[in-house]
Amino acid sequence: MGLLKTEDEPEIEACAIARDIQSFDLLIEDMETEMQDRWGGLNFTDGLDYLNSPDAAALRFVTVAVDQEDETDLSIVSELIGAAKSNNVKVILVAHDLSPMALHQLLRQGADDFAPYPLPEGTLHDAITRIEQAEQQAQFQNTIQLASGTGSRDGVILPVHGLAGGVGGTTLTINLAWELANLCDGSDLRVCLLDFDLQFGSVSTYLDLPRREAIFELLSDTETMDNESFSQAMVSFGEKLDVLTAPAEALPLEIISPEDMTRLLDKASGLYDFVLIDMPHTLVQWSETILQRAHVYFAMMEMDMRSAQNTLRFIRALKSEELPYEKVRYVLNRAPKFTDMQGKARVKRLAENLDIEIEVQLPDGGKPVVNSCDHGLPLAETVPKLPLRKDILKLATSIFELNIEQVAVN
Repeated sequence: MGLLKTEDEPEIEACAIARDIQSFDLLIEDMETEMQDRWGGLNFTDGLDYLNSPDAAALRFVTVAVDQEDETDLSIVSELIGAAKSNNVKVILVAHDLSPMALHQLLRQGADDFAPYPLPEGTLHDAITRIEQAEQQAQFQNTIQLASGTGSRDGVILPVHGLAGGVGGTTLTINLAWELANLCDGSDLRVCLLDFDLQFGSVSTYLDLPRREAIFELLSDTETMDNESFSQAMVSFGEKLDVLTAPAEALPLEIISPEDMTRLLDKASGLYDFVLIDMPHTLVQWSETILQRAHVYFAMMEMDMRSAQNTLRFIRALKSEELPYEKVRYVLNRAPKFTDMQGKARVKRLAENLDIEIEVQLPDGGKPVVNSCDHGLPLAETVPKLPLRKDILKLATSIFELNIEQVAVN
């Protein structure tokens, strides 16, 4: 069994490496079940040569199988693991009658997962699933560049920008903030929500919160702002989420300068681990400040012509000013149902025509969303089983777990 293939054969995506691969017949069977003909078997020497070749870049993972006979000299096994890691190839260690000390040594070399041999049913499948899920989380983590939530906090800044009126930007911001606040409950992590739609912001309405006079004072003089004045302008919802509502009166968006916004973001990210921002539909000077500081910038749209046209305008504006538009993650609200194949095809065409990737699709929440907003409560408190609420919870959980992992690493 080798890795030489003709042009007609499929790309090799995995390989099993052992001193004598034929002695691990159950591993061969499981690899064939999981990968069909997209894998190959190699001995230690050939495996090391292959991992050090350009062809290794196409591998998703390797299984390195060792037994008691290999324990006298594990150096080549360590080299195999090191070569795989240097090529960003995941390693599943399959061990047969290996001593705990030897197993510990190899796991410390960088093996991503472990499976005992003989392989119990489904063990290899579960190991592959775990490493692929870990890879997806790592990719998302690199995308949004999550910051640590300890020390000076240096909080994660997550703006949400509705690209057209009524697309659900404020609803997503509020519910994402509340789900994160619930996930942080019981820890020292803190969440805040900033309503920067200074003229017609509705966060206070949707959460039934008062608009404090201190908000105008804060926005009018950010140079003298300190922790106390910033905190006094905030109101608490459910004793878990701190909210800076829009002012009581409609204010010109230009009342805040880019320098003012920098001070506000510095203060918020210094005091909180997650900073959610409800953005105005209009692009202003300080929109650039927020985009530059954002870890990921959610742009909300729908399946209609106005959203498509506004998205094009939005992209052109960012590119013309050479702003980091790669931070933008597009969210489609009221997306077609899973069984609506024609709708799915329309979503695909929309993304292709706009030359974007729609990474988050949220279902239509319907009338329960309107009722929840009218009652001044998040969806989790009124309709916790609503599919829309469940999808927002999944998004919040991904952000939360990635932040916790980053803290653990640091």
